[in-house]
Amino acid sequence: MALCYISIGSNINREQNVISALAALQNEFGDLQNSSLYESSSVGFEGDAFFNLVSAFHSEKSVIDITLLLKKIETDHGRVRGKEKFSSRSLDLDLLLYGQAIVQTEAVTLPHADILAYAFVLQPLAEIAGEQEHPVECCNYADLWQDFSVNVSTQQRKVPFPLL
Repeated sequence: MALCYISIGSNINREQNVISALAALQNEFGDLQNSSLYESSSVGFEGDAFFNLVSAFHSEKSVIDITLLLKKIETDHGRVRGKEKFSSRSLDLDLLLYGQAIVQTEAVTLPHADILAYAFVLQPLAEIAGEQEHPVECCNYADLWQDFSVNVSTQQRKVPFPLL
């Protein structure tokens, strides 16, 4: 059974969509381990602030099955896919890690590149998987976050959230 990590983000009806997404994920995968909830400015476009967190769960489903399920949950939450990579979204669910698997296909790249690119992914991942090692970087997530936060200005804050 693989230990999976997914990032969750929303800047449209964000509280409602995060709560609903967590319920859908729990219904599908059982117990979740959730990071704190973070609020961060939109990146790459002008838009409302996002709520972001990372959730972990164990699954026997394949990488493709999980990816397809995440896309379905996004669609069920009103996600509109367009040509613009950076835009507002009701829900964004990305499979970050599937155990220590390294996957490079047209549909999926693991570990997900966003881990090393964005504070709103790396900080919550480091919070719940700090001692785990990145399968490519051969460094744990706590150290990666420490290096990242020293070198990049991060504009995000933890948000008290009763369900996490």
